[in-house]
Amino acid sequence: MPVLVECVPNFSEGRDKAKVEAILAAMRRPGVSLLDFEMDADHNRSVVTLVGERDPLIAAVLAGIGKAAELIDLNVQRGAHPRLGATDVVPFIPIEGVTLEDCVQMAKELAAKVWDEHHIPVYLYEAAAQKPERTNLENIRRGQFEVIKEEMGKVESRSPDVGEPRIHPTAGAIVIGARKFLVAYNVYLQTKNVDIAKKVAKAVRYSSGGLRAVKGMGVEVRGQAQVSMNLTDTDLTPIARVFEFVKREAARYGVGVESSEIVGLVPKRALEDAAEWFLQVENFNSSMILENRLASVMSGKTAVGGLRAGVEPFIEQLAAPTAVPGGGSAAAAAGAMAAGLAAMVTSMSRGKKAYAAFDADLSAALAELNTLREALKECIELDADSYETVVGAYKTQKADPAAGAVQVAAALRHAAHVPLVTAQAANRVGQIAKSLQGKTNPRMASDLTVAIALSRAAVEGALANVEINLDAMEPGAEAEFVAKARACVAELRAAIL
Repeated sequence: MPVLVECVPNFSEGRDKAKVEAILAAMRRPGVSLLDFEMDADHNRSVVTLVGERDPLIAAVLAGIGKAAELIDLNVQRGAHPRLGATDVVPFIPIEGVTLEDCVQMAKELAAKVWDEHHIPVYLYEAAAQKPERTNLENIRRGQFEVIKEEMGKVESRSPDVGEPRIHPTAGAIVIGARKFLVAYNVYLQTKNVDIAKKVAKAVRYSSGGLRAVKGMGVEVRGQAQVSMNLTDTDLTPIARVFEFVKREAARYGVGVESSEIVGLVPKRALEDAAEWFLQVENFNSSMILENRLASVMSGKTAVGGLRAGVEPFIEQLAAPTAVPGGGSAAAAAGAMAAGLAAMVTSMSRGKKAYAAFDADLSAALAELNTLREALKECIELDADSYETVVGAYKTQKADPAAGAVQVAAALRHAAHVPLVTAQAANRVGQIAKSLQGKTNPRMASDLTVAIALSRAAVEGALANVEINLDAMEPGAEAEFVAKARACVAELRAAIL
């Protein structure tokens, strides 16, 4: 399985195209792809989206940081967006074959290299934060470059996590971390009054009592008031809900919404959620989208026809005298079916007058169940792939014992990680299904009973697969991972419904 990590470095330059192109050129190298970049003259900021494997990606970003330090002087740089460094923030985001914890290790490795090679102090944030108060970027960046250069070395709370407490004279400091996929989303108001945008931003951001997974501030862009936001989890808080909240809050001040914009890339699922929200399609799911169905059929993962045509191939593959798909894939399939049943019950009750009191709960449950279903469907494939990786690693070990041992340890770790994800997701499906009892149509109670039973089977089956892979590891190998995994297994076993 390929290991793909996304990195979205933000540079404090959005007006000088030559400088931005020089930074981009420094980051172009084999093994790294440039997915997107946005130059914003008003914010005086460029957002670059890269994807690649671990080591080439770290090297590329390090080169970009070095070039930005050469070209950008924060003593003269000004823009609407707050900034702490020439390279302001560098998050790593897991995409495929990699965990959030892996991205944390990448952040720490890059931070050490940044200090060693460029003498720029580094703060670690989000999942990589070393201090609770540094989880949120705004806490680290408070006061921006102008304040941090006066306080670093004098105020203990402003000391960096990596490097000595002395600011780089022109490049400032850098914030590096690991996080889930983030959507940069801005809403323009029909006013020039930035105070209104700031009030709306305060209302919508979670730190001030607003929506979960939303960070926001009010700024002036092109002479217009803008609510600038980062949405850190669009499954938890969909884009449509954010837009409606901002629109309603702005109306309190007699102001309408002019438009909105997405900076950088956005997951397809986030836009699908927005379509479902505004169209209120009761039976909506991602397979109803033509392109999604075509991709599924063309990849051979879905048969065209009735129910049997879609289910039978997988059942027959399970029955075949081959090792894959096996119990791990079957557990994930059971969890996905549980999520599907619970989502069906939720969809058929949501919006009905008899259950209007539970509408918010049902909407939230449906959004989470849809996400869990997609994750569990993916685990069906991932579990089979992980087995093949383990087999390949053992073959390598026969030819090259030293290199093979490393590959076997990594393969077994991944083979344990996939069913652990399955178990966690399936357990959550069961919790949601149980919470729906009493909030949904009682005539569909049997469907929820089946969903809970399937989720329980999925958890138990997945945990058995976790344990068998942990047991296969050499004593002492991946000790920290094994200890954490066994603790998770024990916790999930205790929580089985």
